Amino acid sequence: MRKKHDLPQKTCMHCGQPFTWRKKWEKVWDAVKYCSDRCRNERKRCGSAP
Repeated sequence: MRKKHDLPQKTCMHCGQPFTWRKKWEKVWDAVKYCSDRCRNERKRCGSAP
């Protein structure tokens, strides 16, 4: 078992906060860009506004 501080981290493209690898992201870790659904949805809103 790995300890939490040994897991890989990324920085969220929307909020800039670091987030840690999760088991549910195991197969798609390279494609994960946002720390949460909220950040992903906010990014879409900001990008579509004029």
